Amino acid sequence: MQKKSFLLITTNYHPEPTATGKFNGEMIEWLVKKGHNCTVITTFPHYPYWKVMPPYTNRWYKKETKSFGLPGSGLLTVYRCPHFIPKVPTGKMRLIQEFTFLFTSFFVLLGLLFKRSIDYALAVAPPFHTVYWALLYKWIKRAKVIYHIQDLQIDTAQELGMLKSSWLFDILYKNEKWVLKQADFVSSISEGMIKKLANRSGREILTFPNWVDTGFFTPMADRHKLKINWGYAADDVVLLYSGGIGEKQGLDIIVHAANISRNHKHIKFVICGSGQYKVTLEEIAAQYALTNIKFLPLQDKAHFNEFLNMGDVHLIIQKSSASDLALPSKLTNILAVGGACLVTTFPDTSLYDVVTKNNIGFTCDPDNPQSLADTILTLPADIDQQRYNARMFATRHLDIDSILNRFTHDIQA
Repeated sequence: MQKKSFLLITTNYHPEPTATGKFNGEMIEWLVKKGHNCTVITTFPHYPYWKVMPPYTNRWYKKETKSFGLPGSGLLTVYRCPHFIPKVPTGKMRLIQEFTFLFTSFFVLLGLLFKRSIDYALAVAPPFHTVYWALLYKWIKRAKVIYHIQDLQIDTAQELGMLKSSWLFDILYKNEKWVLKQADFVSSISEGMIKKLANRSGREILTFPNWVDTGFFTPMADRHKLKINWGYAADDVVLLYSGGIGEKQGLDIIVHAANISRNHKHIKFVICGSGQYKVTLEEIAAQYALTNIKFLPLQDKAHFNEFLNMGDVHLIIQKSSASDLALPSKLTNILAVGGACLVTTFPDTSLYDVVTKNNIGFTCDPDNPQSLADTILTLPADIDQQRYNARMFATRHLDIDSILNRFTHDIQA
């Protein structure tokens, strides 16, 4: 790809350790190292903790510049905008948060309009409205707009009952359809989401999946020793969930399944991460007086590969109402370490197809603790084939270089 310049507009960015912020940071670093100049308009890092990560503060705007010092690399400029961060991120509070960023980021965008033109304006959703500023930049500076959709935010809000107003959803869907047609390129991460967007917009949607560093996240040989290091017996079966802990994930199903299987002493559950719903899950576990489940904080990257390798089976939990509205970003790291997964999902969804067609794990019904417990108790003793398949899938399909090389080629074709 010829050397180009990119403007990324997003609420989540490096050094956030998970989800969209992680992928945005890695994408921009990759582009800069390839020689492209990149500008980022974003917030102060706050996810998944819902408070500003030190040493940052949220008092005023901040500009950062960085060069990676490699021959031929580009320049990175990051503008961080103050914004509201809710202590309890309910659906309505998150909307307020997102619209405060829309307001404060406008003044940074206004300044960029008087500088040298940028080739591509990239908006990442959620939140869906970052694309407005990308389109404004396009109309004034003649840049091309890339609208990348990680999560069907409007669909999710409707399916999970985060907002109740039918007329508001009518407006949002009409606006989304208009935006999809205005962007020069639209991309998303899974077949199911791409089909929905294509049907809704009548246009081509590019495939731009999430990736993983398969050199950092790798299988480790002695899982039994790892389990002992983390306080388990070598013959325990460890069911591990690691990720965001919000109400919309439906993680209470894990606690209820732990209660159902409490008499099987070798079955152990781990919920690792942060989020406002974690306290509720701990309270449910306390009410059951469970001793077969642990709650751990988010693990730092230095120990994360070992931690993921410790798990025998990785739990990927989705509610039935959101079963094909997003593809969990946590899946990439799980596959890279050769982790077999157990997914709550229905047939004919992207997640179900990925798991079953590639034989990388197991599935059960969403929103059904009994189904989850029954599936766990009937897992085969030997799941080495699923682990091998998971690692092969990651190395063949989720490598960052192949994904970003293909994507940058697509936007120039």
